[in-house]
Amino acid sequence: MSSINPHEVYTAAESKELLKVSSSTMKRLLKSGFVRANKIGGQYRIMGKELLRLLSPSMERGAVKTYQKIKKRIKSKIKNW
Repeated sequence: MSSINPHEVYTAAESKELLKVSSSTMKRLLKSGFVRANKIGGQYRIMGKELLRLLSPSMERGAVKTYQKIKKRIKSKIKNW
């Protein structure tokens, strides 16, 4: 079983294999914007963190919550400058 590295860039074919979905499902996920990707030279490139976000949205929500908390704390400290 392969592991998904959040900092690695995957092609659509590699992503399809990692997610264990069909080609048509992968195309549908990409075209609908459900999986964020960049199109380079006619091919999609997908960050590993996008695949992990798709597999575990609860982890993404936790990360966003932590980020917002840190951002709020920093903004309050900068405000006093």
